[in-house]
Amino acid sequence: MLAVSDDVPLLDDLMPWSVAALRLGRDWVVAPDERTLRTRWDALIRAEGAERERLFEPSRARTLRSPAAALPGRAARTGPLAQERGACPPPVRVQCGPFDEQWLIPDQRLLDAARPELWRVADGHQLFAVEPGDMPAAAPRARTKGEGPAQAGPALTVSALLPDGRSPAGRPGRIRPLFRRPGALEPNLAPGLLPFLSGTYGCAVAPADVLAWAVASARPSAAGCVVPLPDDPRLWADGVALGHRMCALMTRGAHGGEKHRLPGGRRPYVRAPIGAGPGELHYDAGEETLRVGEEGRISPVPAEAWEFRVGGVRVLDLWFQRRTGAAGAGTLAALGPRDWPQERTSDLLELITVLALLGELRPRQAELADSLGRPLTREQLRAAGVLPVPDAARRPASVLDHHEEGPGGQFALI
Repeated sequence: MLAVSDDVPLLDDLMPWSVAALRLGRDWVVAPDERTLRTRWDALIRAEGAERERLFEPSRARTLRSPAAALPGRAARTGPLAQERGACPPPVRVQCGPFDEQWLIPDQRLLDAARPELWRVADGHQLFAVEPGDMPAAAPRARTKGEGPAQAGPALTVSALLPDGRSPAGRPGRIRPLFRRPGALEPNLAPGLLPFLSGTYGCAVAPADVLAWAVASARPSAAGCVVPLPDDPRLWADGVALGHRMCALMTRGAHGGEKHRLPGGRRPYVRAPIGAGPGELHYDAGEETLRVGEEGRISPVPAEAWEFRVGGVRVLDLWFQRRTGAAGAGTLAALGPRDWPQERTSDLLELITVLALLGELRPRQAELADSLGRPLTREQLRAAGVLPVPDAARRPASVLDHHEEGPGGQFALI
């Protein structure tokens, strides 16, 4: 097993431009479904004066009178929310923490820190690597015969949706787009890295290959994700293939890929309908059954899916809590469906499938880690001119080809 050392490259060395996590400022701006967000917006707009102020939940960064530009690519209004009378801006699908796809009202007047630089490069070609904060120090390992599923989660996750960068462990992480410009232009990689890797491994190396290798091999450390680069071309090829499989699962068939399913006989089904307001989630390991509240039953649910964790937090538990946790009475966050919508069950079945298939890949990740031996070093990257990374590569690229609307309809100054 590879020991982490100061001379092993970090993800920060390979993908130098990173953005802090979004800071929403108020929970009610995200929800599992669009209808709930429109209901909350309508309730805010119907309220007047102090009642609208209370429902909005002002912060130091945002009040009903705070000026804010439109988010890049969004036709949201920019006047003060205190005077707003219009319809809800069309919600967009985002990733709220690892593996949790929800909806967001894309209006910068509602968000404390929306990170416009991410919105400028989010398109149908982009992938976002999310490096969680407060990562556990222990590396993921495969389970051996007689052990339960591995408890450590992935050190790096990938999303095709714009992620909020939240970490289940507490401290927000860093978001690293694969490309610095829309249209899959200008990879967010250290200058010279692709030619260096292509020469080292004797094959063409694409930006997505670097991300795939990082997903398969990344290890947590106090300094961030460690990404050991092998000196063996065959090991590189094996790791890249594994990483592409993991990325396809994490992004759930985005960018024209296929949705993934477990084989027949292992595919989870709803054995008993989920009732309104399910209070708790339980797992019966012997029957491989997930009990959703008093009535709902889903099986078979592999143990790999139930035990799948990120930052030490069980993903299925967190997903369920975000949909059933009690919100403060009289708040916008408390507005939502009283029943358990059918689409929520569909989302749960898909999540179980993704986690089960990712869990099955953990032994291959462990084999990859055991085979690494002595990886390429930072010193070798420095000798090849890849490191140190120029300061410009750590800043956003200029991507504007049109004016963006600033507060009150004025052009934004970038």
